[in-house]
Amino acid sequence: MNIDDAKKIIQNEELENYCLYCNEISIEGVVVIEKEDYEWKVYTNDERETKTGEKIYKEESKALIDFIERLRGDKAMRKYFK
Repeated sequence: MNIDDAKKIIQNEELENYCLYCNEISIEGVVVIEKEDYEWKVYTNDERETKTGEKIYKEESKALIDFIERLRGDKAMRKYFK
């Protein structure tokens, strides 16, 4: 997966609550992917605006897959609790 694929998925599936290549965002419930040097970090901010479930990847494609999976999970959870 590349960044263009991820953007298409986000748009087509109407995924929300994300920050694509932001640095140090601390908004509750947001899934974040960021690049730092030669690594990609994916994490979610909890209700205390703290990074949770942070994973570090050496390959952008694997980081993007994790990022999209988290966004899909977030969408399913929001739909369930509606």
